[in-house]
Amino acid sequence: MKTIEVVAAIIKHDNKIFTTRRSYGEFENMWEFPGGKIEAGETREEALIREIKEELELDIEVSKYVTTVDYDYPKFHLTMHCFLCEVCGGKMHLNAHNATKWISLDEVDKLKWVPADILVVEKLKEL
Repeated sequence: MKTIEVVAAIIKHDNKIFTTRRSYGEFENMWEFPGGKIEAGETREEALIREIKEELELDIEVSKYVTTVDYDYPKFHLTMHCFLCEVCGGKMHLNAHNATKWISLDEVDKLKWVPADILVVEKLKEL
């Protein structure tokens, strides 16, 4: 089974977490933490900064590693490295998503999450 390695940003501000809703593909209209694939030669942090710039046109500061989750989808295995981040610049534009939401941890169970991101939500509840 093919493994895909990605990074995801857990962007926090005032006790709220930033989430994005996918605008395409198998998981269209499901919620996720923004991010994407690591390219050859990139560190995880560099990949995350690039992906958030591409997807949302935001500049972020990566502050802390949170967790790595592994999830088996029917056609591939996903390894997702998650980092706590803060927005430090840019003007948001949705290039890969159709909605965003700032939510509290009390609200996370109200959203329909992409399957692998459910594991991240569970980890955040533990913290």
